[in-house]
Amino acid sequence: MHCKLLLPLLALLLAACSSTPEPPPPPPPPRQSSAFDGFYQQWRGVPYRMGGSSRAGLDCSAFTQLAYQQVLGFNLPRTTESQASLGTPVDRYRLQHGDLVFFKTGWQQYHVGVYTGAGEFIHASTSKGVIRSRLDNVYWNSRYWQARRLTQ
Repeated sequence: MHCKLLLPLLALLLAACSSTPEPPPPPPPPRQSSAFDGFYQQWRGVPYRMGGSSRAGLDCSAFTQLAYQQVLGFNLPRTTESQASLGTPVDRYRLQHGDLVFFKTGWQQYHVGVYTGAGEFIHASTSKGVIRSRLDNVYWNSRYWQARRLTQ
């Protein structure tokens, strides 16, 4: 008699313990095209070179300076520190295409890139040259400093 009661009870307990797997999270929204995408494609992979401003190599502030000049016809100063004082500050959650994003990468060392939407920015990386990166990347997220919006 105990076996007849034990088997259904065991089946009921096992059924209660099983769970339906959660559905996978929805895919991220597609990245919208940015006015800077064409510029990025032209410069993608160009190596980093401190003080450089050509296809042979360029640094981050030269990259943003060239991007703004070629895409928007806007002249930026040459250094990251000078670029960081332009325009108006923008909260991180209000970033728009073309905003400059700044990072503190060391003691009195800064880095700059151009925000292109969907949490991404383009920049001249010291290790990989001109690339697209995510703001929520562990490295960049921990070094985020500020963003600036420039109006002509």
